[in-house]
Amino acid sequence: MTIVREMLKERVRRVQVHDHVQKRTTRAGFGGLSIQRTPLGTHVRIAAERPGLVIGRKGSDIQRLTDELERKFGYENLQVEAGEVTRFALNPLIMAAKVANALERGWNYRRAGNSMLQRIMDAGARGCQITIAGKLTGLRHRTEKFLSGHIKFCGEPALELMDVGIAQAKLKPGTIGVKVAIMKPDAVLPAEITIVKPVVETVETEVKEENSEDKKVDEVIENPESKEEKSETKDVKKEVPEKKEKAKK
Repeated sequence: MTIVREMLKERVRRVQVHDHVQKRTTRAGFGGLSIQRTPLGTHVRIAAERPGLVIGRKGSDIQRLTDELERKFGYENLQVEAGEVTRFALNPLIMAAKVANALERGWNYRRAGNSMLQRIMDAGARGCQITIAGKLTGLRHRTEKFLSGHIKFCGEPALELMDVGIAQAKLKPGTIGVKVAIMKPDAVLPAEITIVKPVVETVETEVKEENSEDKKVDEVIENPESKEEKSETKDVKKEVPEKKEKAKK
């Protein structure tokens, strides 16, 4: 049980680190982070739309963030680096934050959802679902969904093929939740099957072609000999009657 408890503690700590870094790097366009434990310490890589805001002037902001993580979560020899997200339109965390930011600026939820959905699909996603829930138009809670393309809701395909990002928009009526689920462009659905030709047929055809070529070569080699033998037998037949005529005389 001690191993299980340690694993649970480490998992909870990673979730807390993720939430803390997301709050600190909201302006930079937080796109996720990865935590790796090495023999020399712990390595944290932050993916952001604008990594310059994470690093700060002369690395002051990222050094301050490193000190906070070491002091608050007990990491030793912590190394933090920031990298740029190449295709931010396919990152669900960044797009969820953009939808929430648009709602906070006064956009209508339909305009925000449809525009971001079209932007994600134009970037090459195979499918996308944007869910906006909260007090959208009145005092009662509502949930609106914007769908496009292929979407998986449950099971192993949903876990492997769908990337999910969550954000919150704080408005006067209350907090509005935004959830963005994107199917990767290189995702292969379970129903998509590629038929591969068997290798045995090609081998058989090659063997047949080789056999036919060998037979042709053998015939070409045998034909001259047969012609020479036929010519020799004809000459022998001509000589025999001449000898018989001489014997009669």
